[in-house]
Amino acid sequence: MISAHALELAQTLVRMNTVSHHSNLELIHFIRDHLALLGVKSRLSFNADKTKANLFATLGEGKPAGVILSGHTDTVPWDGQDWSVDPLGAVVQDGPEGPRLYGRGSADMKAFIGVALSQAEQFLKSDAPFAIHFAFSYEEEIGCFGVKELIADLHHAGIKPLACIVGEPTSMVPAIAHKGVYRYKCCVRGKEAHSSLTPHSVNAIEMAARVVGRVRDMAEGFERNEPRFAGFDVPFSTASVGQFHGGIADNVVPRDAEFRYEFRDLPTANAAQMQAEVVAYARSLEPAMKRVAPAAGFEFETICEIPSFLGNKDDAVTRLAQALSGEPGTTLVAFGTEAGLFKNAGIPTVVCGPGSIQQAHQPDEYVSLAQLARCEQFMQKLARTQALG
Repeated sequence: MISAHALELAQTLVRMNTVSHHSNLELIHFIRDHLALLGVKSRLSFNADKTKANLFATLGEGKPAGVILSGHTDTVPWDGQDWSVDPLGAVVQDGPEGPRLYGRGSADMKAFIGVALSQAEQFLKSDAPFAIHFAFSYEEEIGCFGVKELIADLHHAGIKPLACIVGEPTSMVPAIAHKGVYRYKCCVRGKEAHSSLTPHSVNAIEMAARVVGRVRDMAEGFERNEPRFAGFDVPFSTASVGQFHGGIADNVVPRDAEFRYEFRDLPTANAAQMQAEVVAYARSLEPAMKRVAPAAGFEFETICEIPSFLGNKDDAVTRLAQALSGEPGTTLVAFGTEAGLFKNAGIPTVVCGPGSIQQAHQPDEYVSLAQLARCEQFMQKLARTQALG
């Protein structure tokens, strides 16, 4: 079973409201102060208005390099969800597979952070030839914004970790790939008119619909033609439109429309080319629009760009995660993580953490204590490890 200390820390973090549109400083300061009692200094990197921060700490200062344990501190909201327990209660109740820790962020991914923090003293005492780094970020859930600042801070400080383990919920099975997530907003400006005078107008909804149709055509093309990537539930890239807004009345040709769409690209695909195709198609529509209204056209805004991740079963960090977890195989995951950003920064990376993504973002989110016990054993083995892979 998980130790009382590790469970208490996990519960403490779950009880803190760090929904992405709130500050995470209560949690970050708690971790900072906990580590300070052990003599560990933390590096904080902030967002622009200093309401949120990443935390980076090294346990084993002076060792040549280290292994990152990475987690995000923010959670998704629970508004409108039907919970049977307090989302911030961090209660432990029995389930079919044994006791569970309930609460927003329990699986995704505060419990992993709590377990890692509970092992800080052991990491400090470790005679392993590498340090352990804690890297805890903000705003992962809305676009992996915080970790970009954290990685930039490491680069500027000359810190070059050996490897990174991202503790997203994989049921403690090492994951070596996931798709990217690229989201965009398109704003369309047309020209309004009475609906009896459509030749004197530019219908923003209709122009937007043409581009939406192109996104749909691309999605069908991926499904029809893209080489399959075995191991993913959906083994090809996808595209979809998630929101559409426009119009003010039935008898007014709409001047404005807006829609949002996303690509989830395979690690072998190119999301930049996908977006370029959408923009090029929209630009091809603009000459006819501008002949009626010179100010008409399309504007695109990037919401988030989370790169895909592709590791390797033969990477030293993958073999390390297999040895620590006791899992001989690997898996792929459908959801996005910060792993691609660490990998693109030149840090060999694997995703491995307690719980299942099937519980994340759901009402009554939970992680089983059995999974947390496996995670704690993983950390304890890491403290005794003498070599990667």
